[in-house]
Amino acid sequence: MIKQITRRARSSTTNYSMSNVEDTRIAVIMVGLPARGKSLIAQKVVRYLAWLSISAKAFNVGSYRRADTPQPTADFFDTSNRDGERLRHAAAEAAVADMIKWFDNENGVVAILDATNSTKARRRWVKQRCDANKIETLYVESKCDQEELIMANIMEVKTTSPDYKGQDPEAAAKDFRNRIRNYEKVYQTIDEDEKDLTYVKLIDVGGQVIINQIKDYLQSRVVYYLMNLHIKPRSIWLSRHGESNFNLEGKIGGDADISVRGEMYAKKLPELVENSVGPDQKLTIWTSTLKRTIQTARYLAASPKGYDKLEWKALDELDSGVCDGLTYQEIADRYPEDFRARDDDKYNYRYRGGESYRDVVIRLEPIIMELERSENIIIVTHQAVLRCIYAYYMNVPQEQSPWMEVPLHTLIKLTPRAYSTEEERFKGNIPAVSTFRTKGSTAKHQ
Repeated sequence: MIKQITRRARSSTTNYSMSNVEDTRIAVIMVGLPARGKSLIAQKVVRYLAWLSISAKAFNVGSYRRADTPQPTADFFDTSNRDGERLRHAAAEAAVADMIKWFDNENGVVAILDATNSTKARRRWVKQRCDANKIETLYVESKCDQEELIMANIMEVKTTSPDYKGQDPEAAAKDFRNRIRNYEKVYQTIDEDEKDLTYVKLIDVGGQVIINQIKDYLQSRVVYYLMNLHIKPRSIWLSRHGESNFNLEGKIGGDADISVRGEMYAKKLPELVENSVGPDQKLTIWTSTLKRTIQTARYLAASPKGYDKLEWKALDELDSGVCDGLTYQEIADRYPEDFRARDDDKYNYRYRGGESYRDVVIRLEPIIMELERSENIIIVTHQAVLRCIYAYYMNVPQEQSPWMEVPLHTLIKLTPRAYSTEEERFKGNIPAVSTFRTKGSTAKHQ
Protein backbone atom coordinates (compact mmCIF):
# COMPACT_ATOMS: atom_id res chain seq x y z
CA MET A 1 0.00 0.00 0.00
CA ILE A 2 1.40 3.41 -1.00
CA LYS A 3 0.06 6.64 0.41
CA GLN A 4 1.41 10.14 -0.05
CA ILE A 5 1.47 12.52 2.89
CA THR A 6 2.28 16.15 2.12
CA ARG A 7 2.00 17.84 5.50
CA ARG A 8 4.41 20.70 6.16
CA ALA A 9 4.73 22.25 9.61
CA ARG A 10 3.76 25.92 9.93
CA SER A 11 6.52 27.95 11.47
CA SER A 12 3.98 30.02 13.37
CA THR A 13 3.10 27.01 15.52
CA THR A 14 6.40 25.20 15.73
CA ASN A 15 9.15 27.83 15.75
CA TYR A 16 10.50 27.75 19.29
CA SER A 17 12.87 30.71 19.33
CA MET A 18 14.36 31.46 22.70
CA SER A 19 12.47 34.77 22.76
CA ASN A 20 9.28 32.75 23.18
CA VAL A 21 10.51 30.95 26.29
CA GLU A 22 13.27 33.07 27.82
CA ASP A 23 11.19 33.95 30.92
CA THR A 24 9.83 30.42 31.38
CA ARG A 25 11.00 28.02 34.10
CA ILE A 26 9.21 24.69 34.18
CA ALA A 27 10.02 21.65 36.31
CA VAL A 28 8.52 18.48 34.84
CA ILE A 29 8.05 16.12 37.79
CA MET A 30 7.86 12.45 36.85
CA VAL A 31 5.48 10.25 38.86
CA GLY A 32 5.03 6.49 38.71
CA LEU A 33 6.06 3.07 39.90
CA PRO A 34 9.33 1.56 38.64
CA ALA A 35 9.23 -0.09 35.17
CA ARG A 36 6.67 2.39 33.84
CA GLY A 37 9.07 4.09 31.42
CA LYS A 38 9.67 7.27 33.43
CA SER A 39 13.39 7.52 32.64
CA LEU A 40 12.73 6.82 28.96
CA ILE A 41 10.08 9.56 28.89
CA ALA A 42 12.35 11.98 30.76
CA GLN A 43 15.23 11.46 28.34
CA LYS A 44 12.92 11.80 25.35
CA VAL A 45 11.56 15.14 26.60
CA VAL A 46 15.10 16.46 27.12
CA ARG A 47 16.17 15.35 23.63
CA TYR A 48 13.05 16.80 22.03
CA LEU A 49 13.46 20.21 23.65
CA ALA A 50 17.21 20.36 23.00
CA TRP A 51 16.50 19.45 19.36
CA LEU A 52 14.25 22.52 19.25
CA SER A 53 17.06 24.62 20.80
CA ILE A 54 15.28 24.92 24.17
CA SER A 55 17.51 24.53 27.24
CA ALA A 56 16.49 21.33 29.05
CA LYS A 57 18.10 18.92 31.50
CA ALA A 58 17.07 15.78 33.41
CA PHE A 59 17.87 15.30 37.10
CA ASN A 60 17.68 11.59 37.92
CA VAL A 61 17.28 11.05 41.67
CA GLY A 62 18.58 7.50 41.32
CA SER A 63 21.91 8.86 40.09
CA TYR A 64 22.23 10.95 43.28
CA ARG A 65 21.26 7.98 45.44
CA ARG A 66 23.88 5.79 43.73
CA ALA A 67 26.63 8.12 45.00
CA ASP A 68 26.03 6.64 48.48
CA THR A 69 24.31 3.36 47.64
CA PRO A 70 25.44 2.16 44.21
CA GLN A 71 23.70 -1.21 44.01
CA PRO A 72 21.05 -1.57 46.71
CA THR A 73 18.81 -4.58 47.13
CA ALA A 74 15.03 -4.31 47.18
CA ASP A 75 15.12 -4.07 51.01
CA PHE A 76 16.65 -0.61 50.67
CA PHE A 77 13.33 0.58 49.22
CA ASP A 78 11.15 -0.97 51.95
CA THR A 79 9.14 1.75 53.72
CA SER A 80 10.14 0.30 57.09
CA ASN A 81 13.84 0.77 56.27
CA ARG A 82 14.55 4.10 57.99
CA ASP A 83 18.13 4.38 56.77
CA GLY A 84 16.98 3.71 53.23
CA GLU A 85 14.24 6.32 53.54
CA ARG A 86 16.72 8.88 54.89
CA LEU A 87 19.19 8.28 52.06
CA ARG A 88 16.45 8.37 49.41
CA HIS A 89 15.16 11.68 50.72
CA ALA A 90 18.69 13.09 50.82
CA ALA A 91 19.12 12.12 47.17
CA ALA A 92 15.86 13.88 46.29
CA GLU A 93 16.98 16.98 48.23
CA ALA A 94 20.29 17.04 46.34
CA ALA A 95 18.59 16.61 42.95
CA VAL A 96 16.07 19.39 43.60
CA ALA A 97 18.79 21.71 44.93
CA ASP A 98 20.90 21.14 41.80
CA MET A 99 17.86 21.65 39.61
CA ILE A 100 17.17 25.04 41.21
CA LYS A 101 20.84 26.05 40.80
CA TRP A 102 20.65 25.05 37.13
CA PHE A 103 17.65 27.32 36.59
CA ASP A 104 19.38 30.21 38.36
CA ASN A 105 22.93 29.87 37.04
CA GLU A 106 22.46 28.47 33.54
CA ASN A 107 19.19 30.12 32.48
CA GLY A 108 17.47 26.76 32.33
CA VAL A 109 14.03 26.58 30.77
CA VAL A 110 12.74 23.03 31.37
CA ALA A 111 14.09 20.59 33.97
CA ILE A 112 12.85 17.02 34.40
CA LEU A 113 12.95 15.55 37.91
CA ASP A 114 13.16 11.83 37.20
CA ALA A 115 12.00 9.87 40.26
CA THR A 116 8.99 7.89 41.48
CA ASN A 117 7.56 10.80 43.53
CA SER A 118 5.11 8.16 44.61
CA THR A 119 3.33 9.88 47.53
CA LYS A 120 1.20 12.99 47.78
CA ALA A 121 3.48 14.30 50.52
CA ARG A 122 6.57 14.02 48.29
CA ARG A 123 4.81 15.74 45.38
CA ARG A 124 3.63 18.57 47.65
CA TRP A 125 7.16 19.02 49.00
CA VAL A 126 8.56 19.33 45.46
CA LYS A 127 5.89 21.88 44.56
CA GLN A 128 6.65 23.98 47.63
CA ARG A 129 10.36 24.05 46.76
CA CYS A 130 9.59 25.05 43.17
CA ASP A 131 6.98 27.67 44.13
CA ALA A 132 9.47 29.30 46.48
CA ASN A 133 11.87 29.69 43.54
CA LYS A 134 9.28 30.85 40.99
CA ILE A 135 9.43 27.61 39.00
CA GLU A 136 6.26 26.24 37.42
CA THR A 137 5.55 22.55 37.98
CA LEU A 138 4.11 20.05 35.50
CA TYR A 139 3.54 16.55 36.90
CA VAL A 140 3.72 13.63 34.47
CA GLU A 141 2.39 10.33 35.80
CA SER A 142 3.03 7.16 33.84
CA LYS A 143 0.49 4.59 34.99
CA CYS A 144 0.46 1.12 33.49
CA ASP A 145 -1.05 -2.21 34.51
CA GLN A 146 -0.21 -4.13 31.32
CA GLU A 147 1.81 -7.08 32.59
CA GLU A 148 3.49 -7.73 29.22
CA LEU A 149 4.80 -4.17 29.02
CA ILE A 150 5.90 -4.11 32.67
CA MET A 151 7.85 -7.33 32.13
CA ALA A 152 9.47 -5.89 29.00
CA ASN A 153 10.57 -2.86 31.02
CA ILE A 154 11.88 -5.08 33.82
CA MET A 155 13.96 -6.96 31.23
CA GLU A 156 15.22 -3.58 29.97
CA VAL A 157 16.17 -2.36 33.46
CA LYS A 158 17.99 -5.51 34.50
CA THR A 159 20.30 -5.22 31.48
CA THR A 160 20.79 -1.43 31.29
CA SER A 161 20.34 0.04 34.80
CA PRO A 162 23.55 0.88 36.72
CA ASP A 163 21.82 -0.61 39.79
CA TYR A 164 22.26 -4.11 38.33
CA LYS A 165 25.48 -3.79 36.38
CA GLY A 166 27.44 -7.04 36.43
CA GLN A 167 24.72 -8.98 38.24
CA ASP A 168 23.00 -12.19 37.20
CA PRO A 169 20.06 -11.14 34.98
CA GLU A 170 17.53 -13.45 36.59
CA ALA A 171 18.53 -12.42 40.12
CA ALA A 172 18.36 -8.78 39.02
CA ALA A 173 14.85 -9.24 37.60
CA LYS A 174 13.67 -10.91 40.82
CA ASP A 175 15.14 -8.16 42.99
CA PHE A 176 13.63 -5.46 40.80
CA ARG A 177 10.21 -7.12 41.09
CA ASN A 178 10.57 -6.97 44.88
CA ARG A 179 11.57 -3.30 44.66
CA ILE A 180 8.36 -2.58 42.75
CA ARG A 181 6.31 -4.36 45.44
CA ASN A 182 7.87 -2.13 48.11
CA TYR A 183 6.87 0.95 46.18
CA GLU A 184 3.36 -0.41 45.60
CA LYS A 185 2.82 -0.44 49.39
CA VAL A 186 2.90 3.38 49.54
CA TYR A 187 2.13 4.45 45.98
CA GLN A 188 -0.59 7.10 45.61
CA THR A 189 -1.80 8.02 42.14
CA ILE A 190 -2.59 11.65 41.35
CA ASP A 191 -6.30 12.15 41.95
CA GLU A 192 -9.02 14.69 42.75
CA ASP A 193 -7.49 16.03 45.95
CA GLU A 194 -4.52 17.25 43.86
CA LYS A 195 -6.61 19.07 41.27
CA ASP A 196 -4.68 22.29 41.96
CA LEU A 197 -1.62 20.66 40.34
CA THR A 198 -0.79 21.00 36.67
CA TYR A 199 -0.51 17.43 35.47
CA VAL A 200 -0.85 14.91 32.67
CA LYS A 201 -1.56 11.24 33.34
CA LEU A 202 -0.47 8.74 30.70
CA ILE A 203 -2.45 5.56 31.32
CA ASP A 204 -1.53 2.23 29.68
CA VAL A 205 1.00 3.62 27.21
CA GLY A 206 -1.12 6.57 26.16
CA GLY A 207 -4.31 4.53 25.80
CA GLN A 208 -5.89 7.18 27.98
CA VAL A 209 -4.54 10.66 28.69
CA ILE A 210 -5.84 12.94 31.45
CA ILE A 211 -4.78 16.59 31.40
CA ASN A 212 -5.33 19.13 34.16
CA GLN A 213 -4.58 22.85 34.55
CA ILE A 214 -2.18 23.33 31.62
CA LYS A 215 -1.26 27.01 31.84
CA ASP A 216 1.02 28.18 29.06
CA TYR A 217 2.29 27.58 25.54
CA LEU A 218 5.43 25.62 26.35
CA GLN A 219 3.62 23.39 28.82
CA SER A 220 1.05 22.63 26.13
CA ARG A 221 3.81 21.75 23.65
CA VAL A 222 5.43 19.37 26.15
CA VAL A 223 2.05 17.77 26.86
CA TYR A 224 1.32 17.39 23.14
CA TYR A 225 4.67 15.63 22.72
CA LEU A 226 3.93 13.36 25.69
CA MET A 227 0.56 12.44 24.20
CA ASN A 228 2.36 11.05 21.16
CA LEU A 229 4.81 8.91 23.11
CA HIS A 230 4.66 5.22 23.70
CA ILE A 231 7.17 3.15 25.64
CA LYS A 232 6.85 -0.14 23.76
CA PRO A 233 10.19 -1.57 22.58
CA ARG A 234 10.90 -0.72 18.93
CA SER A 235 13.60 0.45 16.51
CA ILE A 236 14.00 3.00 13.72
CA TRP A 237 16.07 2.29 10.62
CA LEU A 238 17.64 5.13 8.63
CA SER A 239 19.14 5.01 5.17
CA ARG A 240 20.14 7.56 2.59
CA HIS A 241 18.96 6.95 -0.94
CA GLY A 242 21.29 4.99 -3.19
CA GLU A 243 24.05 6.95 -4.89
CA SER A 244 22.50 9.38 -7.41
CA ASN A 245 23.78 10.80 -10.69
CA PHE A 246 23.99 14.21 -8.98
CA ASN A 247 26.17 12.63 -6.26
CA LEU A 248 28.56 11.43 -8.95
CA GLU A 249 28.75 14.93 -10.43
CA GLY A 250 29.14 16.63 -7.05
CA LYS A 251 25.87 18.55 -7.43
CA ILE A 252 23.51 19.31 -4.55
CA GLY A 253 19.70 19.19 -4.46
CA GLY A 254 17.77 18.38 -7.61
CA ASP A 255 15.63 15.34 -8.36
CA ALA A 256 18.13 13.03 -10.03
CA ASP A 257 17.80 9.30 -10.63
CA ILE A 258 19.97 6.85 -8.75
CA SER A 259 23.18 5.68 -10.41
CA VAL A 260 24.08 2.14 -11.43
CA ARG A 261 25.68 1.62 -8.01
CA GLY A 262 22.65 3.23 -6.37
CA GLU A 263 20.51 0.64 -8.11
CA MET A 264 22.74 -2.11 -6.71
CA TYR A 265 22.18 -0.73 -3.20
CA ALA A 266 18.42 -0.57 -3.78
CA LYS A 267 18.47 -4.29 -4.60
CA LYS A 268 20.67 -5.00 -1.55
CA LEU A 269 18.55 -2.99 0.91
CA PRO A 270 15.81 -5.65 1.50
CA GLU A 271 18.49 -8.14 2.60
CA LEU A 272 20.10 -5.61 4.97
CA VAL A 273 16.71 -4.78 6.48
CA GLU A 274 15.53 -8.36 6.89
CA ASN A 275 18.80 -9.34 8.59
CA SER A 276 18.39 -6.56 11.18
CA VAL A 277 14.61 -6.45 11.65
CA GLY A 278 13.91 -10.06 12.55
CA PRO A 279 11.40 -12.54 11.16
CA ASP A 280 8.18 -11.53 12.91
CA GLN A 281 8.36 -7.74 13.11
CA LYS A 282 6.20 -5.48 10.99
CA LEU A 283 7.84 -2.51 9.29
CA THR A 284 6.61 0.62 7.54
CA ILE A 285 8.71 2.38 4.89
CA TRP A 286 8.85 6.18 4.74
CA THR A 287 10.47 8.03 1.86
CA SER A 288 10.58 11.59 0.59
CA THR A 289 8.68 12.53 -2.58
CA LEU A 290 11.92 12.72 -4.63
CA LYS A 291 12.81 10.06 -7.21
CA ARG A 292 16.07 8.88 -5.67
CA THR A 293 14.45 7.80 -2.39
CA ILE A 294 11.42 6.21 -4.07
CA GLN A 295 13.69 4.31 -6.47
CA THR A 296 15.88 3.13 -3.58
CA ALA A 297 12.92 1.83 -1.56
CA ARG A 298 11.02 0.15 -4.40
CA TYR A 299 12.48 -3.36 -3.93
CA LEU A 300 11.90 -3.11 -0.19
CA ALA A 301 8.29 -2.07 -0.84
CA ALA A 302 7.88 -5.10 -3.12
CA SER A 303 9.15 -7.46 -0.41
CA PRO A 304 7.06 -10.58 0.33
CA LYS A 305 6.80 -9.19 3.87
CA GLY A 306 4.19 -6.74 2.53
CA TYR A 307 5.63 -3.59 4.06
CA ASP A 308 3.44 -0.49 3.83
CA LYS A 309 5.03 2.58 2.23
CA LEU A 310 4.38 6.29 2.81
CA GLU A 311 5.82 9.28 0.94
CA TRP A 312 6.34 12.44 3.00
CA LYS A 313 6.94 15.90 1.56
CA ALA A 314 8.48 16.82 4.92
CA LEU A 315 11.27 14.30 4.25
CA ASP A 316 12.43 16.06 1.08
CA GLU A 317 16.04 17.23 1.09
CA LEU A 318 17.03 20.65 2.44
CA ASP A 319 16.02 23.26 -0.16
CA SER A 320 19.23 24.82 -1.51
CA GLY A 321 17.40 27.68 -3.24
CA VAL A 322 19.43 29.42 -5.97
CA CYS A 323 22.22 26.88 -5.39
CA ASP A 324 20.05 23.91 -6.35
CA GLY A 325 21.85 21.79 -8.94
CA LEU A 326 25.25 23.46 -8.41
CA THR A 327 28.49 21.93 -7.19
CA TYR A 328 30.15 23.33 -4.07
CA GLN A 329 32.88 24.76 -6.29
CA GLU A 330 30.26 26.61 -8.35
CA ILE A 331 28.67 27.93 -5.15
CA ALA A 332 32.07 29.12 -3.89
CA ASP A 333 32.74 30.85 -7.22
CA ARG A 334 29.31 32.51 -7.60
CA TYR A 335 28.49 33.22 -3.94
CA PRO A 336 31.81 33.32 -2.04
CA GLU A 337 30.38 35.23 0.94
CA ASP A 338 27.54 32.74 1.28
CA PHE A 339 29.95 29.81 1.03
CA ARG A 340 32.01 31.23 3.92
CA ALA A 341 28.91 32.15 5.96
CA ARG A 342 27.62 28.59 5.70
CA ASP A 343 30.91 27.21 6.99
CA ASP A 344 30.80 29.69 9.89
CA ASP A 345 27.28 28.72 11.05
CA LYS A 346 25.96 25.84 9.00
CA TYR A 347 23.00 25.11 11.29
CA ASN A 348 21.49 28.60 10.96
CA TYR A 349 22.70 29.52 7.45
CA ARG A 350 19.80 29.72 4.99
CA TYR A 351 20.44 29.33 1.28
CA ARG A 352 19.18 32.25 -0.81
CA GLY A 353 15.58 31.34 -1.59
CA GLY A 354 16.02 28.08 0.30
CA GLU A 355 16.30 26.60 3.79
CA SER A 356 18.64 26.24 6.75
CA TYR A 357 19.10 23.19 8.96
CA ARG A 358 17.02 25.02 11.56
CA ASP A 359 14.21 25.28 9.00
CA VAL A 360 14.47 21.55 8.32
CA VAL A 361 14.11 20.78 12.04
CA ILE A 362 10.94 22.87 12.17
CA ARG A 363 9.33 21.06 9.25
CA LEU A 364 10.46 17.68 10.61
CA GLU A 365 8.62 18.08 13.91
CA PRO A 366 5.45 16.36 12.59
CA ILE A 367 7.71 13.51 11.43
CA ILE A 368 9.14 13.17 14.95
CA MET A 369 5.62 13.11 16.41
CA GLU A 370 4.62 10.36 13.96
CA LEU A 371 7.77 8.41 14.77
CA GLU A 372 7.06 8.59 18.49
CA ARG A 373 3.54 7.23 18.09
CA SER A 374 4.61 4.54 15.60
CA GLU A 375 6.49 1.31 16.08
CA ASN A 376 9.10 -0.04 13.63
CA ILE A 377 9.85 2.43 10.81
CA ILE A 378 12.51 2.56 8.09
CA ILE A 379 13.17 6.00 6.64
CA VAL A 380 14.85 6.29 3.24
CA THR A 381 15.68 9.93 2.72
CA HIS A 382 18.45 12.51 2.30
CA GLN A 383 21.68 13.51 4.02
CA ALA A 384 20.58 16.76 5.71
CA VAL A 385 17.25 15.28 6.79
CA LEU A 386 18.89 12.19 8.25
CA ARG A 387 21.38 14.37 10.12
CA CYS A 388 18.48 16.15 11.81
CA ILE A 389 16.61 12.93 12.67
CA TYR A 390 19.80 11.23 13.89
CA ALA A 391 20.62 14.27 16.06
CA TYR A 392 17.20 13.96 17.71
CA TYR A 393 17.67 10.32 18.71
CA MET A 394 21.36 10.55 19.61
CA ASN A 395 21.14 13.93 21.38
CA VAL A 396 23.75 15.53 19.11
CA PRO A 397 24.16 19.31 19.69
CA GLN A 398 22.56 21.29 16.89
CA GLU A 399 25.74 23.12 15.93
CA GLN A 400 27.42 19.74 15.34
CA SER A 401 24.62 17.97 13.49
CA PRO A 402 25.23 19.54 10.03
CA TRP A 403 28.82 18.28 10.10
CA MET A 404 28.07 14.62 10.83
CA GLU A 405 29.05 12.06 8.23
CA VAL A 406 26.10 9.99 7.02
CA PRO A 407 27.58 7.69 4.38
CA LEU A 408 25.78 6.34 1.34
CA HIS A 409 24.89 2.64 1.12
CA THR A 410 24.71 2.18 4.89
CA LEU A 411 21.71 1.16 6.99
CA ILE A 412 21.58 2.64 10.51
CA LYS A 413 19.46 1.00 13.23
CA LEU A 414 18.54 3.08 16.28
CA THR A 415 16.92 1.45 19.33
CA PRO A 416 15.73 3.83 22.11
CA ARG A 417 16.51 2.58 25.62
CA ALA A 418 15.76 4.00 29.06
CA TYR A 419 19.16 5.63 29.47
CA SER A 420 20.39 6.06 25.87
CA THR A 421 19.80 5.09 22.24
CA GLU A 422 21.67 2.08 20.87
CA GLU A 423 23.10 2.31 17.35
CA GLU A 424 24.08 -0.38 14.86
CA ARG A 425 25.32 0.13 11.29
CA PHE A 426 25.01 -2.33 8.43
CA LYS A 427 27.13 -1.64 5.36
CA GLY A 428 25.89 -2.60 1.93
CA ASN A 429 29.51 -3.10 0.75
CA ILE A 430 28.69 -1.34 -2.51
CA PRO A 431 31.07 1.48 -3.48
CA ALA A 432 29.73 5.04 -3.55
CA VAL A 433 31.14 8.51 -3.92
CA SER A 434 31.61 10.42 -0.65
CA THR A 435 29.45 13.54 -0.33
CA PHE A 436 30.93 14.43 3.06
CA ARG A 437 32.67 17.77 3.27
CA THR A 438 34.42 18.90 6.46
CA LYS A 439 34.24 22.43 7.79
CA GLY A 440 36.67 24.77 6.04
CA SER A 441 37.66 22.18 3.43
CA THR A 442 38.04 22.81 -0.28
CA ALA A 443 34.90 23.10 -2.40
CA LYS A 444 36.39 20.83 -5.04
CA HIS A 445 34.42 17.64 -5.66
CA GLN A 446 36.44 14.58 -4.66
